[in-house]
Amino acid sequence: MRLFKKKQCIDILDTVLSAHNEAGSFLEKGRVQETSDLLEQCQQSAMAVGSLIEGSEGEGTEAVRILEEYCEKLYIMYADLTEGKTEGWHAVKKGLDRLILKVISEIRGRIKDERMVVFLPYKISMWDSLEGIWKKCCSEDGCIPVVMPIPYYDKNADGTPGEKHYEIDMFPGEVPVVSCEDMDLETEHPESIYIHNPYDMANHVTSVDPRFYSSRLKNYTDDLVYIPYFVLEEPELGDSSAVETMEYLVTVPGVINAHRVIVQSEAMKEVYVDIMTRYTRPDMRPYWEKKIEGTGSPKIEKVKTIRREDFDIPSEWKDLIFKRDGEIRKVVLYNTSVSGVMHYREKVIEKIKSVIREFRRHDDVVLLWRPHPLMEATVRSIDPELEKEYHDLVNAYRDGGFGIYDDSPDMYMAIAVSDAYYGDSSSVMTLYRYTGKPVMVQNYLLCSC
Repeated sequence: MRLFKKKQCIDILDTVLSAHNEAGSFLEKGRVQETSDLLEQCQQSAMAVGSLIEGSEGEGTEAVRILEEYCEKLYIMYADLTEGKTEGWHAVKKGLDRLILKVISEIRGRIKDERMVVFLPYKISMWDSLEGIWKKCCSEDGCIPVVMPIPYYDKNADGTPGEKHYEIDMFPGEVPVVSCEDMDLETEHPESIYIHNPYDMANHVTSVDPRFYSSRLKNYTDDLVYIPYFVLEEPELGDSSAVETMEYLVTVPGVINAHRVIVQSEAMKEVYVDIMTRYTRPDMRPYWEKKIEGTGSPKIEKVKTIRREDFDIPSEWKDLIFKRDGEIRKVVLYNTSVSGVMHYREKVIEKIKSVIREFRRHDDVVLLWRPHPLMEATVRSIDPELEKEYHDLVNAYRDGGFGIYDDSPDMYMAIAVSDAYYGDSSSVMTLYRYTGKPVMVQNYLLCSC
């Protein structure tokens, strides 16, 4: 039985025990009708608990048998009160209490615990931040993992909702998914809900469906867990400037509303705690220390183990990576981020053109360009006039046949295939460092345009 339903049953039965005491108090004062009404409510409560147990465990459980015995004794007492017989209540009450306590013991000790854990990814490309925990849940006895992708919207320049996206069909076959229209989280009340989007309405580029804002989800579970979809450079102690740049990633609704926040390391936990303590009040530091856990990112664990051989590399990639004589070209992963566009705007276009021209000159190297999944939406939201130029650049590169363009949901194939990283300082770059391969950051102010 679901832990949530077990708790419901026990809470109801605790209320019944309290009602027994109240019924005795009514009876001592001669309030027979109110006593009868209360006993009738106890019977209805016992039947409700029985229905919950049978709905989960089927018929024939000891707990339901005891509840049936309880209802029979209750009915006899109710009938006696109707006929004006009020003596013997204390002895009856002891018997009724004993039966209810037996049911509670049966529920706690004999009915197996089950936990429903719901994962709410919104972009398939960010599923890796939750995937490792989902796999662990799949192997746990009594755990019911549910992957329920949720819709999201691009935001127009004026902040209004734009195009709607729902990537439920993009998840791999080994990940069973449930439509967000087929499950009512409020009714199901999962034991845990995991999210990787913390922004609610605060993101200027995209927004998940408001039904799944963290401000609402926290009411549908007792364990809302936020895991960042990104990995950051490990902070250095005393580096106040680095901490300041992180504030906009930390002081977000998801961190505030979640019951737990899991970050990539103990050092990162300390940064989160420092920022949130400053953001709230000094006396809340123990609260943030308990709420934020530095137990690691599933993304880091995954990138440490991947190999090129693990992937079915597309034939068009192979045609560029392997020369006709069988020699293998070096592959450079070129990653462009959303932050680059937001800070440098039109300079980003010129820089990308410059990089493409430079790599095209070298026959022994292949450029694998992988822009951030929200790159085009970001360009559109901050500068609609720049959108066409960026769109034309992407099309020219894809049609050129001299480099690889990767907009697939899974960034790990690009990481595994490549020999080095070049591009923006981003979460992809930070993750790439864990492979041990070379990393170089581009400078938008240096451009051979």
